[in-house]
Amino acid sequence: MKDKIIISAKDIEVQFRVRDRFLTAIRNVSLDLYEGETFAIVGESGSGKSVFTKTFTGMLESNGKITNGSIMYHGQDLTKLKKEKDWAGIRGVKIATVFQDPMTSLNPIRTIGFQITEVIEKHQKLSKSEAKAQAISIMERVGIPNAADRFDNYPFQYSGGMRQRIVIAIALACHPEILICDEPTTALDVTIQAQIIKLIKDLQKELGFTTIYITHDLGVVANVADRVGVMYGGQIIEYGTVNEIFYDPQHPYTWALLSALPQLGVKGEDLYYITGTPPSLYNKIEGDAFAPRNPQALKIDFAKEPPFFKVSDTHYAKTWLLDPRAPKVEKPAAIQNLHEKILKMTAKGGAFHVGND
Repeated sequence: MKDKIIISAKDIEVQFRVRDRFLTAIRNVSLDLYEGETFAIVGESGSGKSVFTKTFTGMLESNGKITNGSIMYHGQDLTKLKKEKDWAGIRGVKIATVFQDPMTSLNPIRTIGFQITEVIEKHQKLSKSEAKAQAISIMERVGIPNAADRFDNYPFQYSGGMRQRIVIAIALACHPEILICDEPTTALDVTIQAQIIKLIKDLQKELGFTTIYITHDLGVVANVADRVGVMYGGQIIEYGTVNEIFYDPQHPYTWALLSALPQLGVKGEDLYYITGTPPSLYNKIEGDAFAPRNPQALKIDFAKEPPFFKVSDTHYAKTWLLDPRAPKVEKPAAIQNLHEKILKMTAKGGAFHVGND
């Protein structure tokens, strides 16, 4: 991981107007992203993962807006960009996104070649022949066999995995500095998922871009991330290196997510699940948003929002359990000695790896 900050979000709040009510989807989130790293954002559906990263590209829905905070990128505050023309040199050029469903990302009535060259011609001002040559090169780079012959095919003539490779090719067509991968393998089967994850990792190593990986799958996080941010109720509630989050988690919500890993299931026993439902973000949240679902919750969790407590120079968690006055609470049995359990799984040929293990 490099130590140069490429983008810095501070105290971001995002609200959506729904009929006559306001929903606060992001609640004062701050994040520094470092050049060349892969930062994974993990959490349940509705936790705010995608909404938060949409603020980096000005892609919030029309009823949503950033109501507080700043996002500094090369000395420019992205929260100040209000019009589409203001985003022309950022979105898709410097910060690109790969979405989860390639069929909604690709135009079904345009050829694959047209959709790649359109991006190249628009942002790089190349001739049609130059753009075509570059598009075929990118297709080859993302693993499309016989790319020149398949240039004029339509999306329906590609498999799901190949369509996702094309979506990645389009995102990388302008050589962005930051690639946001929003659940890029959810719509694919397990074998193809592994290929796409490896492709993104290999391309990052080759091209040197920074990756934000949005997912609810901790197995994917373990295999791709340098650092991890855990989101709940519109906030990042814990962040650290991938090894710190897996082997020394501090927030009870992170404990619960790890406990629910299918890989930790024991034959004949029910798989752990998190009871209850996430909070309504229409309402002002008092205390720790996870408290109503947290069997280890303290009285203060229901009354006062916890600050971030420092665990190490790279690891912070937003939980009162780290206050020196808090009682000692044991982590759930399922994640105790997690390092040893994962080593045993990998020794038996499992595909679950964390960091360099």
